[in-house]
Amino acid sequence: MALLSVALVGAACTDGGADTAQSSDRTEEVALSARTASGLDAPQDDELGPREDDPTGLTLVGGVETLTVTGAKPETELTLVDGDDAELLTLISDFEGQAHFAYIPDTTMTVATGGGDIPAVEGSTLTPGEYRVRTEEATSDVVRVLGVDEVAPASVYSDQEIGEGFGYITMRDGTKLSASVKLPGPIEDGPYPTVVEYSGYSPSKPDSPQPGSMIAGTLGFATVGVNMRGTGCSGGVFDVFNPAQQADGYDAIEAIAAQPWVKDNKVGMVGLSYAGIAQLYVASTQPPSLAAIAPQSVIDDPWRQQWAGGVYNDGFTKQWLEERDNQAQGGGQGWDAELIEGGDQVCERNQQIRTQNPDFRTFGRSLESFPGSASARFLQLLVPRIKVPVFLTGAYQDEQTGGRFAYLLNKFTGTPSLRVKMYNGHHPDGYSPMTITDWHDFLSFYVARKVPDIPEGLQQASTPIFEENFGIAEGFGPNRFADHLPDDYEGALAAYEAEAPIQVLVESGAETTPPGATGERVRWDFDQYPPADSQATSWFLADDGALSSEAPPDEASDLFVYDRWAGPKRTSDAGAGDFQQPEPALPINWEQAPEGKLVAYATPKLTKDVVVAGYGYLDLWVKPGADDGAVQVDLTEVRPDGSETYVQSGWLELQHAKENPELSDEFQVEYTYLAADREELEPDEWIRRKVPIPGVSHIFRAGSQLRVTVSAPGGSRPMWAFDNPRLPTDTEPAVGRGGDRPSALVMPTVTGQEIPDGLPDCDTLRGQPCRPYIEVANTPAKE
Repeated sequence: MALLSVALVGAACTDGGADTAQSSDRTEEVALSARTASGLDAPQDDELGPREDDPTGLTLVGGVETLTVTGAKPETELTLVDGDDAELLTLISDFEGQAHFAYIPDTTMTVATGGGDIPAVEGSTLTPGEYRVRTEEATSDVVRVLGVDEVAPASVYSDQEIGEGFGYITMRDGTKLSASVKLPGPIEDGPYPTVVEYSGYSPSKPDSPQPGSMIAGTLGFATVGVNMRGTGCSGGVFDVFNPAQQADGYDAIEAIAAQPWVKDNKVGMVGLSYAGIAQLYVASTQPPSLAAIAPQSVIDDPWRQQWAGGVYNDGFTKQWLEERDNQAQGGGQGWDAELIEGGDQVCERNQQIRTQNPDFRTFGRSLESFPGSASARFLQLLVPRIKVPVFLTGAYQDEQTGGRFAYLLNKFTGTPSLRVKMYNGHHPDGYSPMTITDWHDFLSFYVARKVPDIPEGLQQASTPIFEENFGIAEGFGPNRFADHLPDDYEGALAAYEAEAPIQVLVESGAETTPPGATGERVRWDFDQYPPADSQATSWFLADDGALSSEAPPDEASDLFVYDRWAGPKRTSDAGAGDFQQPEPALPINWEQAPEGKLVAYATPKLTKDVVVAGYGYLDLWVKPGADDGAVQVDLTEVRPDGSETYVQSGWLELQHAKENPELSDEFQVEYTYLAADREELEPDEWIRRKVPIPGVSHIFRAGSQLRVTVSAPGGSRPMWAFDNPRLPTDTEPAVGRGGDRPSALVMPTVTGQEIPDGLPDCDTLRGQPCRPYIEVANTPAKE
């Protein structure tokens, strides 16, 4: 195993609506409903793949919500028209005579391609249906643009031959994706249980598998690394998690599963971060030959990742998108250029269309509100479609993807088996010894369909490898189902499925050797998250910086200075790979905002342990002091030893005013973030906002205090930064408390859980830095 790679996902606008001309404020239900073309039968063979158009001489490719044109004269106007002969968009072809229709503005316009620009923020993606392309001389015959659910005939998949080594898989639109196949033994000794790792990194790079594939291959699985379209040696135009990439995942799964070396003609999927998120999208397309998925360190929505609470994430997400844009350029990953130099003509041809890649970092920055059409990439709406077993891991304080993954858990309503492992910690921890044995067990049960059995020699040999990567001398754990070996599969599976679906690994790092490495003290088991028996516990903001169990009877408020320049502040300059190491090895500098630039409230010293398990919110009354604003809410524990431990943060751009009633509930607060639901603020008028606080599980021990602070966003995360709203430097928001404005922290609490003895030492809890506690004297407003 090489150093485990880590990464994130960015944001982009997409759509799956039924009509050609649609507004960007369309509802999620409409956006998800049109995964097929309205009024058209299933696509036939002659409607799939590139075709030479006689009237225009162009080569036209109708893909999934895309239409690609090649063979035009350079710098020629190409106009897309719909079935009613309405002109939708004119693209000026690039110097190669290429154009790619994917984003359609609300008002027709002319745009030059090849510069990375997307036609407009106001609009939608190209919806399924029939279109034509008009040149100055002629208009093409009808070309079919597909929806995600409009799959190719089974023969398109079964007729492909995919062998060991590097090669290509053909998608329904004729695009070829590069793939690398590794078998655990001679092909004649197969078939083998098989897993697929699918991302825009380098999963198909020959002789260099990604971490998930590398570990699975060591455990006896055949592995297939597939590069998303527009990356590596794969053809097509790159677009972050667009419907075409989702559909490609379906096609790749079906083509791979049809191969004779695949056991049971069923495959699983593996991968962390980019490759983990991709699994959720692919599984939502319901490939018949998909056996199970094991996504780790995932997000719930690309836009909400780039706009945390509606505040632009100017840190890791921005950087990640810049890297994706750069690596999606022709030869941008290095190894693809090497293959081209070595004579790979398919890879070389696939690079030519890369001039059509849009600039997603710039485009994403322009999307200050959630485009309704982006619902086709909103995973909270997609995961109910998943019908296969799911193994998911995530860290609440993930320095790259954050803690919103917890909003997905209760939405896996279609999967027959769900196993979730949650913990305090970091992005790469899903591949650590703390979780990797259960990962293997899951794949054994649902992909290999056998009793899990890791040879003793492999258990021993894995220890130095995991120690090199995670700093802890542990490897694969013992075989938990040894009593069922060799072939009591049904009995072992029944025992596995009898275990709790939600497993919370408590206080990772507190008792490991060395301290701060991955490893829980105890495990809590729940049937759902937040747990079904959670109590909504409220702590009210009160006088003198207190948090009270009762709302104060009298109205009052506290002021803080809005510090826009807190946004760029991070708690660490560590690189992504550093977060595999034990906590004390990380360069963390978590500082409290200067007094006057925050308000802070804390409970009295607790008389008993309080366990928070789940997501919640700060029910905040605020007078913004300007026509815009944003807040950060930090939840911490003030310990009896005079130190303070970080727990979780939430953010909200205060102009976002409307909650989504379909997704919000007792504990989840989900805003629509639509432009139509924003409201400009009146500086001196009180508003009420619920600031979402993502999932977390934490023990506030007796003798400690639960503390909440409110400030401008910034300074609480090692790799996130914020571009805060530009407000006057003297802006002083007022936080209401008591009377008719009873601001309160609301979190789910549980009782009856096993509490480990002893308060963890400072800076041993993974993802939860510790600092000396500094008391704050709030500034009361003059009412």
